[in-house]
Amino acid sequence: MTIVVDFHAHHFPLGLPDMAALTGDARWPSLVVDDRPRLMRGAEVFRHVGPACFDPAVRISELDTAGVAKQVISPVPVTLVDWAPASHAADFLAAQNNALAEVASGSDGRLIALGAVPLQDTDLAIAEMARAYHGLGMAGIEITAMVAGRELDDSSLDPFWAAAASDRVPIFIHPAHQETATRRAGQPYEFGIGMLTDTALAAAALVYGGVLDRHPDLRIALSHGCGTFGWTHPRLRYMATRDPLRAAHLDDLVNRLWVDSLVFDPAMVNVLLERFGADHVMFGSDHPFLPEGIGGPLDSLHEARTRWPALDENCLGRNALQFLVRRDAEAAIPS
Repeated sequence: MTIVVDFHAHHFPLGLPDMAALTGDARWPSLVVDDRPRLMRGAEVFRHVGPACFDPAVRISELDTAGVAKQVISPVPVTLVDWAPASHAADFLAAQNNALAEVASGSDGRLIALGAVPLQDTDLAIAEMARAYHGLGMAGIEITAMVAGRELDDSSLDPFWAAAASDRVPIFIHPAHQETATRRAGQPYEFGIGMLTDTALAAAALVYGGVLDRHPDLRIALSHGCGTFGWTHPRLRYMATRDPLRAAHLDDLVNRLWVDSLVFDPAMVNVLLERFGADHVMFGSDHPFLPEGIGGPLDSLHEARTRWPALDENCLGRNALQFLVRRDAEAAIPS
């Protein structure tokens, strides 16, 4: 029997502290639930949302409609707050991790939660990662494609990578600063180009900046099919080396990355297969933020499977469960 697991989805739990009121900084995210629910940054509407964004019962009902057995819920990227003072970010993210873990624990196994950590302070981030992964039983950690202006191969982040590798904590990278990666502000440029470029720069830092070489036990997945990296890796490799052995090693590093299938065109999935391998492609929907819901991305993946026979049914769910294998349990999350 084929199990469908949606690896890429976001949830904004109810009851988070109002950090804008507590700190006087209007950039903090919050949720308003009324007849037109919306995510806020201070007094500014960030985006309007449906009830599935914050109501687990509605979310699970939508999973049932789409035929999805399990969904990995990660923080909404605007809540990753790497710009905030570390102590404030630590308090906010700890509260969010508690809430997301509670949502997952009350879902009868349907929802699997990823947490977040205050990476602007590496020591605090390592401590919260350990608490979330071992104490709360969360499945992994979501981080931004760059941290407070630092690329992911910045030496200040190396202790975090070492800690994640030591425990084999799954790390999911999702862009949150796409405006820094393109000279065109607003839409469709930030969504269409900025997010993909940000993600490719993150992957380049991991592969070409030495992070994966230094930490061979890291388990990392990147959103949106790893952005443009599948297309830019050959050019990066060409400029990085003329040594065939070194080039093959770089390809091996790329093959260690995992990606979701959310590329908006079945024809593009073949590049994911070539770069990352059929066993490292996972279904992702960005639920509940796309207007077509879970069904649109799932239909697109089914169409991709008809075009590319190498993309077997494991991409629908088994690959995601394998990515989330816990060393401390010596088993995958139950299917």
